[in-house]
Order: sequence, then structure tokens, then C-alpha cells
Amino acid sequence: MNNVSLVGRLTKDPELRTISTGNTTCNFTVAVTRQFTNASGERETDFINCVIWGKQAENLAKYCTKGSLVGVTGRIQTRNYDGQDGKKVYVTEVAANNVTFLTPKNSNVNEPTFDDVASKSNSSDFETTDLTEDPFKDYGSEVVLSDDDLPF
Repeated sequence: MNNVSLVGRLTKDPELRTISTGNTTCNFTVAVTRQFTNASGERETDFINCVIWGKQAENLAKYCTKGSLVGVTGRIQTRNYDGQDGKKVYVTEVAANNVTFLTPKNSNVNEPTFDDVASKSNSSDFETTDLTEDPFKDYGSEVVLSDDDLPF
């Protein structure tokens, strides 16, 4: 099985081209932040090269720009070609089947992401909740459940 799902931001404006057969293709790179931190406590980012074809390629180039948040589904593909210097060039990329635009129309693409907010969670800019107070105190008495009451 060869399935890929990514959510990230475009690192530059998508590059739309028409090839000799008349088909349109669009190359783009998605910056995806890793879900874990490295040894120094920082989150690293992967820059994933992608390609999409046809009407979706045209729509991506028309409606998305650098910084747009997108969801990409597709498959990993490898290909090679002879470079200008005569050496073989190997490429690994995501051949996208679908790109979902996750940045709302007319929004500022430089708005902070969840990762930006999460990285500042130790900052005093955020309101905190008193964890010593019972958040359910106004909802009545204690509910007792046994394992037989659970549906799983």
C-alpha cells in the first residue's frame, strides 16, 4: 500500500506548467512540522516535494500562494532523468491525488498556526485555568459507573 497524507504550508507559490502533451502539472513544496521534538527541544520541519496534474493543478496555482495551509493526499513516487551535466538525477516526490485548501478565503496566510501557539504555551500571554478547582462542580452529584455500563 502506498498512501500519503500531509498537512502543511506551501513554501513558495505553486509552479504551473503545460507539458508537450498539453496536460497541466503543478509542482509545489509543503512544509510539515514533525510531531515530536529533537534533542534540543525544538520541532523540526520536513519539506516535501509534491506534484499534481490537470484541473486540480490549475486550481492550486490559481487559489494558493506561499504560506497557504493545504492538505495533500497521494502516493510516493520515484523517477529519474539525465541532468544537463549527463549525470542521472533521482527524484522522490508525492504524486498528489487531491489537495484540500485549508486556508479560508481572504485570510491572512501569516496567521499563527497551532504549532506556533503550542510552542509559546509556557508564555505568560496565555490565560491559564486553576487545576485545583473541580470544573464539573456545578453539574450535580458524582456519577458511579461499572465496567458493565460501558459499551466497549
